[in-house]
Amino acid sequence: MKKLFYPWVIILFITTSACSQSINDIDLAAPIQPKLTNSFQGPIQKPVSGYGADGNYEVAEIDFNNPQYAGTEVSIFYPKGITSPRPTIFFSHPFGGEDKDYNIELYNFIAKKGYVVVFVPYRTLDISVDHRYQTLWEGFIKAATDYPNIIDTQKVGFMGHSFGGGASIDLAYKAFTEKSWGQNGRFLFTMAPWYSFNWNSTLTTQQQLQSFPSNTKMITQVYDQDDVNDHRMAIDIFKNINISNAEKDFIYVKSSTVKGYNYVTDHAMPSSRKVFDALDYFGVYRLLDAMMDYCFNGNTSAKNVALGNGSAAQVTMPSYSGQSMAPLEVTDNPTPKYLQIKYQFPCGSSTNPRISYCN
Repeated sequence: MKKLFYPWVIILFITTSACSQSINDIDLAAPIQPKLTNSFQGPIQKPVSGYGADGNYEVAEIDFNNPQYAGTEVSIFYPKGITSPRPTIFFSHPFGGEDKDYNIELYNFIAKKGYVVVFVPYRTLDISVDHRYQTLWEGFIKAATDYPNIIDTQKVGFMGHSFGGGASIDLAYKAFTEKSWGQNGRFLFTMAPWYSFNWNSTLTTQQQLQSFPSNTKMITQVYDQDDVNDHRMAIDIFKNINISNAEKDFIYVKSSTVKGYNYVTDHAMPSSRKVFDALDYFGVYRLLDAMMDYCFNGNTSAKNVALGNGSAAQVTMPSYSGQSMAPLEVTDNPTPKYLQIKYQFPCGSSTNPRISYCN
């Protein structure tokens, strides 16, 4: 069972006179846990074939100095031995998840499947949301510029969790429109997203959402036991983004108990900070795997898993000894299941720049 501890930290960011704007941000950090040994847990094992099963590549890694965060490094995980650039995922981590080990199993999974993933740490204690976005952006750009033999910017995905889920929208839009990344394949994969801002842009977030390139695909996930980020933030972006229902799905992941083991869908999902289990593999990795195959390789059968609009191949979760994990819930017209008072960050907070879209 995943037991997660939440030493929440409230941090007040006040810009100094050296900053060009006055910002008073109150941010609640994502749960930060001590570094522990990863272990796969639970009665249901990893998938051994099909989408979600580990790939055959060994994982190689390149690290270089983070251009906007001194003392840290940007990491590129890629398939060892490749001789040409590969489709790439640009990952934005949750608030407080600066250590690459926070989601290391996800990065390894992507590289084992034959793709590349770029991880950029941004400051938990920073002067503004804008600078966190800038840190992610400049790290992504430097990785793509310096390693064109590894990173194929014509086939890209932007993936993020929590703060990173909200950030991925703006960062992807900039990459797609200003850099022309993803001309041969592009997608978004957001998990339990926080508020979405726009950085260094003359457009509002609504204008950006309405202007996404037509070949963009999208998976949005929310987790039933998440009491941190209001699901309304994810619903808002999903409903307002200019992606057809045929190329996007809103996925609601529910908790299960199998043979006394609790598969918990809280805000930490997915994370390899402490343990990882079949919920991560079947609920997240499997759909990501299919999305990459569909978006990057044009495999139309993969769409039935990634964007199956509630198909059996998409929603069915595994079982053990006659006990099944709860199936995924998929919709094109999501509605909130809980009142905003459940969440640490309600959609109706004045911090949310898209507060007018909460209903």
